[in-house]
Amino acid sequence: MLIATWNIRAFGDITRKEKSTTNDSPKRDFHSILCIAEILKRFDVIALQEVKANIKGLRDTLKVLGNNYALILTDVNEGEAGNSERMAYIFDTRRVQLSGLACELVVPQEWINTASNEALTEQFVRSPYAVSFKAFSQTFILVTLHILYGKSSKDRIKELSGIAKWMANWASDINVYHQNLICLGDFNIDERGDLLNKTFIQSGLHIPAELQNENVTRSIFDETKFYDQIAWFNNAQNIPNLSLKFKSGGNYNFLDTALKNRTLTKQSLSFMMSDHFPLWAEFEL
Repeated sequence: MLIATWNIRAFGDITRKEKSTTNDSPKRDFHSILCIAEILKRFDVIALQEVKANIKGLRDTLKVLGNNYALILTDVNEGEAGNSERMAYIFDTRRVQLSGLACELVVPQEWINTASNEALTEQFVRSPYAVSFKAFSQTFILVTLHILYGKSSKDRIKELSGIAKWMANWASDINVYHQNLICLGDFNIDERGDLLNKTFIQSGLHIPAELQNENVTRSIFDETKFYDQIAWFNNAQNIPNLSLKFKSGGNYNFLDTALKNRTLTKQSLSFMMSDHFPLWAEFEL
């Protein structure tokens, strides 16, 4: 089973032409949608970030993917910091099905009242979205998120600590829906091994070595950025391990293929495809 996460930059409206021109806004067009769909259909379930209030591009992508693919998504995160974004999952119904749970994570008031520099003092800017899926006999819960970027890396620590704490509390309770949790999305982690990464994994969340490889880049602009992650619990104290067996993982660098017959700057390409590469993990069922 192939699970992926992809922040598709400002995935909202499109220009309904085969190829947009200099005067068109937005720049994303039918050609872009075909390339995005071609990437998405390589995976069994994909978590998407930066889906906008206007879902015209998403709807057109689903039409290209065809009737075997389904969608589940949140409402819009309101407010300036929420950036009118949604969280979404696209999945191949021949491979995986919904198994009953769909929820947004809300911070308990007791956490907000905690006196700590690393404690959340307010709700997540963009609520993490958890959905349970079933593939053959395996049930698993994906939790996707898009961490607040803020003015500096320090602004991200509280949300990263909050999601790690939430995941650990959930996975350690044997009476909840299920303990098979995979966290994935845009964590806005700047560098490999930086403070944010350490903050995130301190609760026992595990990032496989294959996804920490310096060749598995996340940003089309800067190879040093480590924004996107896929993680789960492995050998964490009092928390069951993920029952799915990890096989391999990586990114997909579309720079040499997508829209290649058009003369585009990276900046233009980022608004037609994305400024992030998809990140994926393969599990054995």
